[in-house]
Amino acid sequence: MRLVKISDYNHHNMQLAKPVYDRKGRILLGAGNTIHPKYLEKLKEMGISHFLVEDAESNGITLEEMLDMPTWMDAILGLQNVYNQVAAKKPLPLVAVQKTIGQLISEVKRRKTVLLVPSTSIASELRPYAHAVNVALLSLQVGKAMNYNDLQLRDLALGAYLHDIGKAITPEKTKHPEAGFNILRNIHDLSLRSAHVSFQHHETLDGQGYPRGLKGTAIHEYAQICGAANMYENLISLRETPPHEALEALMALSGTKYLESVVKAFVDRIPSYPPGTMVQLNNGEPGIVIRIDTHMQRPVVRILASGQEISLTDNPSIMITELARDSLRL
Repeated sequence: MRLVKISDYNHHNMQLAKPVYDRKGRILLGAGNTIHPKYLEKLKEMGISHFLVEDAESNGITLEEMLDMPTWMDAILGLQNVYNQVAAKKPLPLVAVQKTIGQLISEVKRRKTVLLVPSTSIASELRPYAHAVNVALLSLQVGKAMNYNDLQLRDLALGAYLHDIGKAITPEKTKHPEAGFNILRNIHDLSLRSAHVSFQHHETLDGQGYPRGLKGTAIHEYAQICGAANMYENLISLRETPPHEALEALMALSGTKYLESVVKAFVDRIPSYPPGTMVQLNNGEPGIVIRIDTHMQRPVVRILASGQEISLTDNPSIMITELARDSLRL
């Protein structure tokens, strides 16, 4: 199984590994189906630009680290309902949100890493909610790496899941953090720390963020984690930046925009080359990443020509030099 761009999809030798959903969260195409070229155009119109597929090159890659699609879609549709309730000036359904957060925490705690389902793999109408779910999953992995306890993980995840809730009532970029804070701080059973994630997730250590231009320790660590996750997810989704380049961009901001401890935890938990990535090695061989064993940034690669599996952790002289073919973008 691997992720491919819709423009690289070949109906002759690829079939869907995961379902394709429409804007209402209904299954359009189930796993195991092939997609006729004419139907690809309709999917492009829906804003879908990536698929998870099975083909000969990705044979045996299970992507067990990826959150299962039903759980991911439930979290997305649940958040869409939250936005609709808030926009209609109705109470935020906190019990349902807490249940979703509990499921996400459970998924993260039982895995070494959680691979994201790209928000570009669903209809554009659901993408803002998919973004928030992915930001919550990234934030949880960082919190886990920083040895957060269950209460800390819960408050962090709640804030990350709802970090853009202010957009339900205002379209203005610089006003949505405070709008979100004002919504969340008035919910009795929601921690004020979670509310501050919404308020501060666009603040940066150097004081160049918004809405208040906070600096250094004035920014809560939870908000720093969410801010880094927000940046990374926007890069890989909106800009289709390859994961290794998105990580490099984040590392370049360590100590200036984001806490060094947060960036280190991010790099310790988020792989540069997820399984299914087509790569070129410095020995001239093209290969595909098949799994991550002991080192998040040194995966196991299968040589395409021979089928030989090489652990980059055990072979430090062998390195990935670039992405190959249809992995030139996420």
